[in-house]
Amino acid sequence: MKRPNFFQLTNGSKANLPFTDKEYESRLKGLRKIMSEKNLDAVVLSSMQNVAYYSGFLYCSFGRPYSCIVTQERNIVVSANIDAGQPNRRCYGENLIYTDWERDNYLKAIVSLVKRVKKVGIEKDHLTMERYQNLNDALSNPQMIDISPFTMQQRMIKSDEEIVLIKSGAKIADIGGEALVKEIKVGASEIDIAMVGRDAMEKAIVKFHPNSELRDTWVWFQSGINTDGAHNPVTTRRLKRGDILSLNTFPMISGYYTALERTLFVNEVDDDSLKAWEANVKVHKRGIELIKPGAKCSEITNELNELFAELGYLQYRTFGYGHSFGVLSHYYGREGKLELREDIDTILEPNMVVSMEPMILIPDNKPGAGGYREHDILVINENGAEDITKFPFGPEHNIIK
Repeated sequence: MKRPNFFQLTNGSKANLPFTDKEYESRLKGLRKIMSEKNLDAVVLSSMQNVAYYSGFLYCSFGRPYSCIVTQERNIVVSANIDAGQPNRRCYGENLIYTDWERDNYLKAIVSLVKRVKKVGIEKDHLTMERYQNLNDALSNPQMIDISPFTMQQRMIKSDEEIVLIKSGAKIADIGGEALVKEIKVGASEIDIAMVGRDAMEKAIVKFHPNSELRDTWVWFQSGINTDGAHNPVTTRRLKRGDILSLNTFPMISGYYTALERTLFVNEVDDDSLKAWEANVKVHKRGIELIKPGAKCSEITNELNELFAELGYLQYRTFGYGHSFGVLSHYYGREGKLELREDIDTILEPNMVVSMEPMILIPDNKPGAGGYREHDILVINENGAEDITKFPFGPEHNIIK
């Protein structure tokens, strides 16, 4: 019996995707415009963010490569046989499945779709050197053009449909935060509290987005010294009176992350910690005021640096003041040209979505030790920006007794 290198499979009907057909067609139209401008015969998208953005399919690699092939006439998700009919059900467009019987069947599947091409768009920031070379050899050495910056630019401006989904995600992040705070008490563990917030968000996603895939919603809830890093894993540490806490809720709806972060204290806060907390809150409030169309990312950053310096805490600042939100924003889909940093001169425009999230870290051997951070998400419009995070921040709200 000769087994195929690749094949197509229709196993069930198409699922309801997070966006309309019109939305996916608009995204593909934008990509094809880029292809025409760069004289590309085809594009081989390989990152999770771009495959999901242009096709609706969010893959789970487990060491296997995936892609979305786009030409002027077709868009086809190339997926591994282990996923069977699911990629076809959950993608906009076609699906071609490659088998595991031979190591290079993935490349054979791609070649079958884009034969005799002279100029191909790829994601250079995603392909390893080995995969880049293998793809180049399989396609007989075409000119390979990095399309990553152009797809990132397209993703930076959110559609109305995306903004509706992101606003819902922010609401669900707040729901997780509200559930989590009810569990804060001396003796409770980080992990037990975190699980309550996660479960509340997943239930909310089921309620408000019943057709979405449920995956990768999580909570980072940190206490004491564990607050020093924004992405520190949850531990079994139990809360003590006077502990600094960091609440971080991250719901994901069909590949779109939102986030909520708040500083809290258990029962009471000492004077040094209160001073540091109030300084970070002051910068946070000012940062929210600065988010508006026409503002330059680097200039916002410089003004907030000056404010931190006046307050005496600039030396404790640990990372940029905010970044874009969209498809897989916290991991692979981060739009690096839309960050509030000293070296980013991007001008903010309507329908961009950014966070404001100042953080300072005071080391363990100093008064007020701990990591302080607040995090709101803002949708930029013609007249300013809408803060879609509603969970309150600051000492008047978040000393939990």
